[in-house]
This record gives sequence, structure tokens and C-alpha cells, in this order.
Amino acid sequence: MLTAVYKSKKKADTFLFVEKRDDFSKVPEPLLAMFGQPIYVMIINLAKRDHLGGADLETVKEALADPDKGYYLQIPPPEENLLSQLRKENGVDSD
Repeated sequence: MLTAVYKSKKKADTFLFVEKRDDFSKVPEPLLAMFGQPIYVMIINLAKRDHLGGADLETVKEALADPDKGYYLQIPPPEENLLSQLRKENGVDSD
């Protein structure tokens, strides 16, 4: 299962996986607008991979194989708010 991987010029550590290189026909326009001009990174064979760096391999495969989707957007995990965490640990903030 070959897939093309693109990185976002607008959003750091955000990647878009599509079925075919330069084919963004299944990616919604609002998502492409938010993503910005896709920058080609590589083509990978998901069938020969055991894992992916920042995404769950099976989730990516399912999204690409889904006829209603055909792409996968990998976004970085949310940044930890260290100040908020410290305040909670010290009993300053309440939930």
C-alpha cells in the first residue's frame, strides 16, 4: 500500500497522507486551505512498515482505504501547558 506524504508549510509537524502523489481530490478544500501548500516529503509503502513515527499505522491504512475519506491528517499532540500543570499541582487552580 503506497502512500504519498506531505508536510504543511503553515502548521509545524503536520503531515498529510494521500493515496497517490499530487492527488488531493479527496481532501476537503477547507482542510487544504488550513494545511497550506503541501510540500512533498516521500512515498512510503505502508504494507512493509511496522509502525509510523507520529501516527498509528492501522489508523492511517484504514483512513486511506475508506472510500469516503482517502486521506489521513497527522497533527502533533497538543502542547503541554506547564504553568497550568504547576498551578494545579500546587493547588492554585481548581477544575
